[in-house]
Amino acid sequence: MTKETPVSNAVSPAGAKGIVVAAPHSGSGKTVVTLGLARALKDRGIAVASAKVGPDYIDPAFHEVASDAPCVNLDLWAMGEQSVQANTAEAARDVEALVIEGVMGLFDGAEDGSGSTADVAAALNLPVLLVVDARSFSQSVAALLHGFQTLRGDVHVAGVIFNRVGSERHQRILTAAAESVGVPVLGCLSRDEALALPSRHLGLVQAVEQDGLEAIINHAANAVARHVDLDAIIALMAPVENAHPSDSLAPLKPLGQRIALAYDQAFSFIYPHVIDGWQNAGAEIIPFSPLNNEAPDKAADAVFLPGGYPELHAGVLAANQTFLEGLRARGESALVYGECGGFMVMGETLVDADGAAHSMAGLLPVKTSFAVKSRHLGYRQLKNNSPLPWPSVLRGHEFHYSTLISQAVEDPLFDASDAMGRPLAPMGLQIGTALGSYAHVISAAPETV
Repeated sequence: MTKETPVSNAVSPAGAKGIVVAAPHSGSGKTVVTLGLARALKDRGIAVASAKVGPDYIDPAFHEVASDAPCVNLDLWAMGEQSVQANTAEAARDVEALVIEGVMGLFDGAEDGSGSTADVAAALNLPVLLVVDARSFSQSVAALLHGFQTLRGDVHVAGVIFNRVGSERHQRILTAAAESVGVPVLGCLSRDEALALPSRHLGLVQAVEQDGLEAIINHAANAVARHVDLDAIIALMAPVENAHPSDSLAPLKPLGQRIALAYDQAFSFIYPHVIDGWQNAGAEIIPFSPLNNEAPDKAADAVFLPGGYPELHAGVLAANQTFLEGLRARGESALVYGECGGFMVMGETLVDADGAAHSMAGLLPVKTSFAVKSRHLGYRQLKNNSPLPWPSVLRGHEFHYSTLISQAVEDPLFDASDAMGRPLAPMGLQIGTALGSYAHVISAAPETV
């Protein structure tokens, strides 16, 4: 379908329209509904893209498969409203429909109360489609819907999709309850194990690791096409407002002019807006795969080792001497920067889940363990003490289960505090041009943007 052919009265070539898919809590099924909705729109010939609220690397990769378009992150706490609005406009530039998946529950955000999916919907002036896991609900769902609909006057809950409905009788009860409080029911999806997405310690199993992902997405799209009023959802979508293009990427300068980027199943936690920003600034990005025993480009003046799942591939990485020796060689003259999993691989030893210790690159005097599990989760405010070419105040997040079991006393990379501004222990290390920490940096702090 060409851009000149209208697909409906609501989605037109004059500009994209959008909707936010949210839920009362995590685990309600909003990711599967988002995937099904995006693919169902695409199957109709509508040019569709998606976005994901909050700090998430994994869900956007599923979105890209479903829509066949890039997926951006929208993080109000880390980026600020101006960048979120501009990134949304950029995502919607060449499409007709934009589907935005929320994070956690609709009103859940950082500990300071900001950055929720509701805040994003209000900032973008877009309606909310609420996905409710109906397994344990009957008439009482009316109270939940009433509360979500009325809690904030600047957030418009335009309709509900009931997920995991048990029977036709159950559907009738739920529909009557929603109608009693004036919330339109836009669909009811039955309990269906074929729509389950496998997960592990940091979230869903990555899209690139799932051979059956296309079948799951097609199944979700077919369920949406059969049991959801797609025309009504299209009619509810609101225009995506324009923003100045210069605001579209938060300012994190390139690590260098020629950046070797580790990218494979062990290193995939990368924010597209960061890489796009580097490329827009003129940097060349040269991917390489540590799992395939590839070394970083010898002419690179910077190496970026992002987060991911090196703890699941520690034995392979330890055996890949071409990768490790090449990384050490680059560390003699180039800036080498690692985040979370990349930081672990820059260390001396990584202990896997079975307790086996594997030698890593040894660029930093750090030993980490996945056998000793402890969850570290939360937004981080970071004061940049390093040679990283970034502003002095940054925002990011921390999410890992591995533990730092040994670290020599050296210069920390960041001074850190949580979302409330409470001081935390300094994060990471810097030794010469070898820099790393457990923090995933998202953006310059909004006040510095």
